[in-house]
Amino acid sequence: MSDIGIDTTRPHVARMYDYYLGGKDNFAVDREAVAAVEAAMPEVRQLARENRAFLRRAVTFMTSAGIRQFIDIGAGLPTAGNTHEVAQATAPGARVVYVDNDPIVLAHGRALLATDGDTTVVTADLRDPDDVIGHDEVRHLIDFTRPVGVLLIAMTHFLRDDERDRVMGTLRGSLAPGSYLAATHVTGDGHSREAVEGVEAAYRKTPTPIYFRRHDEVARFFDGFALVEPGLVTVDEWRPDPGDPAPEPTRWLYGGVGRRS
Repeated sequence: MSDIGIDTTRPHVARMYDYYLGGKDNFAVDREAVAAVEAAMPEVRQLARENRAFLRRAVTFMTSAGIRQFIDIGAGLPTAGNTHEVAQATAPGARVVYVDNDPIVLAHGRALLATDGDTTVVTADLRDPDDVIGHDEVRHLIDFTRPVGVLLIAMTHFLRDDERDRVMGTLRGSLAPGSYLAATHVTGDGHSREAVEGVEAAYRKTPTPIYFRRHDEVARFFDGFALVEPGLVTVDEWRPDPGDPAPEPTRWLYGGVGRRS
């Protein structure tokens, strides 16, 4: 353990994701885990970039729909194109709360956002949604009587089946009509079982095992939300930026945005 309470003996998904994106806020144990993932899924770094691009498009869509407050759960370490940067580029003054369960995210995020009164970082866990929704700092910035944009980007696949209804139901129940949920989730659809098992094995060494699901299973995370067009699709197919060239898509991630009625 480090002297600020960060466990460097086990890989953590936030630091692994940082390494996927070329960041430097990770440890040898995280890089070893990423190497194991890459052995099974060589496209994982491109997948991470596709995921970030989806986040940017989803947040831009939400701001165009009038959303001015966001909760980004499982936000990970700060990197270019963060939620608050995207939101505030089109909606100055938009309020954003980042939530993550890794204390290193809190340390880096607080330093980055020290002068931004519309954005904060809190330590909480998606598996305890009451703590997320009821956190004093969340309540300070987010008015739950008004529509909120909730982001679960590459997060729902860390929930077990027996956790899904409780977690998603609590989040959904806290949101005012007109709120939105954006989520991405890994899938084995169209991919070899060997590759899926290789990635699952790597993530079993972290505190948060990963669960691949089929399209119909991923869709259940949007129960109670009306999916906006084009529905639940691979992230490269969700409102792609016209004229924006991209490599052959990995098709490892489903993504969608749903509206709370």
